[in-house]
Amino acid sequence: MRLRVEFTTEPFDLDEAPAHAVVAREVVEAAELDAVDVGPFGNTVEGGADAVLTAVDALLRKSLEAGATRISLQVNVIGEGAE
Repeated sequence: MRLRVEFTTEPFDLDEAPAHAVVAREVVEAAELDAVDVGPFGNTVEGGADAVLTAVDALLRKSLEAGATRISLQVNVIGEGAE
């Protein structure tokens, strides 16, 4: 199964990327994902289910530890296929 996850971390700071946003970016960029798009108002990652779910677990844990007070996620199945 292939998944696409869109996520944001809060609180927002338009002047400087907060620590939780930096950590979230580092987590998804280091993960074994097929596509990563990081932006100021939302982020998208795609890949096999195992890789995406592992990255989401790390993203949630590390972003909360770094000060996120809210993390919004949307998970979509985008296809079937080999892991």
